[in-house]
Amino acid sequence: MKIGFDAKRAIQNNTGLGNYSRYVIEIMSQFYEENSHWLYAPKNRNNPRLKNIRARKNVFFRFPVSCWKIFSSLWRTYGVRKQLINDQIAVFHGLSNELPIRINRTGIPSLVTVHDLIFLRYPNFYKPIDRWIYTFKFRHACRVADKIIAVSECTKRDIISCFGVAEEKIAVIYQGCHPNFKQSVSSDKNEEVIRTYSLPVRFLLYVGTIEDRKNLLVIVKALKYLNEDIHLVAVGGKTRYQTIVENYATKHHLSARVHFHHHVLFDDLPSFYQLAQIFILPSFYEGFGIPVIEALTSGTPVIAAKGSCLEEAGGEHTMYIDPDNETELADKINLILSDAQLVHQMSEEGKKYVERFSDETIAKELMHIYMQILYI
Repeated sequence: MKIGFDAKRAIQNNTGLGNYSRYVIEIMSQFYEENSHWLYAPKNRNNPRLKNIRARKNVFFRFPVSCWKIFSSLWRTYGVRKQLINDQIAVFHGLSNELPIRINRTGIPSLVTVHDLIFLRYPNFYKPIDRWIYTFKFRHACRVADKIIAVSECTKRDIISCFGVAEEKIAVIYQGCHPNFKQSVSSDKNEEVIRTYSLPVRFLLYVGTIEDRKNLLVIVKALKYLNEDIHLVAVGGKTRYQTIVENYATKHHLSARVHFHHHVLFDDLPSFYQLAQIFILPSFYEGFGIPVIEALTSGTPVIAAKGSCLEEAGGEHTMYIDPDNETELADKINLILSDAQLVHQMSEEGKKYVERFSDETIAKELMHIYMQILYI
């Protein structure tokens, strides 16, 4: 069977949607070698994170040809339909919230993964033009798709509520994490990472874009209630929100304990998780929260925010806090840091919990959906 994928994010993005896209392509091409997997993207790019995918003999790349090279973005939305037909694609999977316009008229069954509707739940975090574009694209994809994959029950509820989609059209399939996080990092590698990034001895870890929705500031505020040898390491892309965080840290004499890293190599990231005392994700809202899965897989205790999908990602042995309450967060941090037995329990139970997000399980669930829409 020929399976087509919208691979723009897999090629161009190194976090979030890019990680999900590469993850799906990798597990499907690994567990279903008999199928061919065709990746459609408006532009090519030498992304080292595609190394494993490019090495697969059952994976093929497709980019715009002729005049469509000039209008590559429009090709992804309109022109790709003809190429899908010419390539005799059996099923097309939009991996990042979108599908080509009128793909439902090609005769090719399609499904779309919807990651979150945060732009509707928290519109103040987005520009009006971005909200309009996202609403149009997401609504269209949900309307024309034969099946919708939501990455969490929380996202499923949002799709039903915001777009009026019938519940039976939506399947919840979670996301696992890269196998790198499942391996114990050697002491030599950890020492190398510590030297390269000048990591402190004891630190709390945050991984994610440094933006207001992710709420990094609440961790900085909690530092006031912790021992001075506890630092915060934040890994992620920088936005203007970082200035707010830095200004607060400066005002409260915390700057020396807050460390930003914007260009961490992917192969070094498992060391960050395994060296950290606690991983914290205090976002006001998430579609799923893959860093929580990465942390639990790494055996690191996790504290996350209540109110969205993070309870699904973290399970019952993760601790949860009100994202606006820095003293509650500080209390949970101090509790974990003072109790070695609790740390061991959170680590072991967290590893057990994420077994439900195994690659083979998720690949089987996806293939079930592919076959289901193929024979509607």
